[in-house]
Amino acid sequence: MNRRQAANSMAAMMTLMTSGVAHAQSSVTIYGLMDAGVTWVSNQGGHGNAILDQGIYYPNILGFRGVEDLGGGARAIFKLENQFNLANGQTVGDSSALFGRVAYVGLAKDGIGQLTFGNQYDFMWENLLKADASMTFGGYYNFRSGPYAGLGIPNNPTGASDFDRVAGSARVPSSVKFVSDRLGGFTFGALYGFGGVAGNFAKDRSISVGVNYQGGPLYVGAAYTDVKYQQINNGDDGIRNWGVGGTYAIGSALLNALFTETWNTFNGARVYAGQVGALYNFTPFLSFGADYQLMKGNATLDRILTQQVTATLSYRLSKRTNVYLEGAYQHAGNGSAPTFAQINGLYGQDAASSSSNQAIARVGIAHLF
Repeated sequence: MNRRQAANSMAAMMTLMTSGVAHAQSSVTIYGLMDAGVTWVSNQGGHGNAILDQGIYYPNILGFRGVEDLGGGARAIFKLENQFNLANGQTVGDSSALFGRVAYVGLAKDGIGQLTFGNQYDFMWENLLKADASMTFGGYYNFRSGPYAGLGIPNNPTGASDFDRVAGSARVPSSVKFVSDRLGGFTFGALYGFGGVAGNFAKDRSISVGVNYQGGPLYVGAAYTDVKYQQINNGDDGIRNWGVGGTYAIGSALLNALFTETWNTFNGARVYAGQVGALYNFTPFLSFGADYQLMKGNATLDRILTQQVTATLSYRLSKRTNVYLEGAYQHAGNGSAPTFAQINGLYGQDAASSSSNQAIARVGIAHLF
């Protein structure tokens, strides 16, 4: 995108924002998340390391969300969301994608739900993120990752980062998505991503479905996603994910449990992952959370077993800003072949440990607006 195109895009966005102000029944909201801190890593390629890491507690996001009242409980809606690197200002992911994280437009109707079109999250993120301890305290270091490059997931920075899609690292482009309004505590939805291959609608396509229940202190969600990739058997095979999880609030504590399975339908590689955790709020400002997760590959992945413990102490300076201390430890191994631990979110040529153990310690600050 050149400067003139960028200027035109900003002018169009300002027009939308002005329109939202001029008409009381329409609005455009600007929102964002930011996180930065210093992380010490015990072993990266055989050496300890200290890095200025960002986008961990929260991803660094700038977004625009809009709604126009069409009357009779109907609305036009849109969402545009960009993820960026706070350390250097660059776009995360595809540098040519201005809104590579989310970009959709659609319609919503009270009592029915919303139908949207664009680049969107599937239901592994939609329904299971709330059941993941990573959402409430662990952040990006706490999502599933390990020595499972044999899964063969295309476009994956480390070969096995966020392999169950709950962190939202992968979206579905060219997709149509429906999410119902809550009915008796239940919400359900479905997504279809077009493959764009003439004469073969199944090639390169994506399918995702999900359902969740919210009632009092209990939340339970389930999801299934099947994505076929051109890089896997010429688009006739891909990665299937399914999972179920939930949370339960007891006084000042929030308990969580999550289980996911990831399967490469071409080479047969599978990883099963389970997580249990708890968050406790000592005061409205001070909280502590910890969780344990276990990941295991099948015979195709040499039955590698990976375990990780993560803990975070957070203090809120205000409703929008908090400082935190975080620690994580991962151990990977199967008792025979050498395996190399790699905590999610650590990228680069030497990101993985040179041994079966890896630990991080972090101090950071997070802000939302």
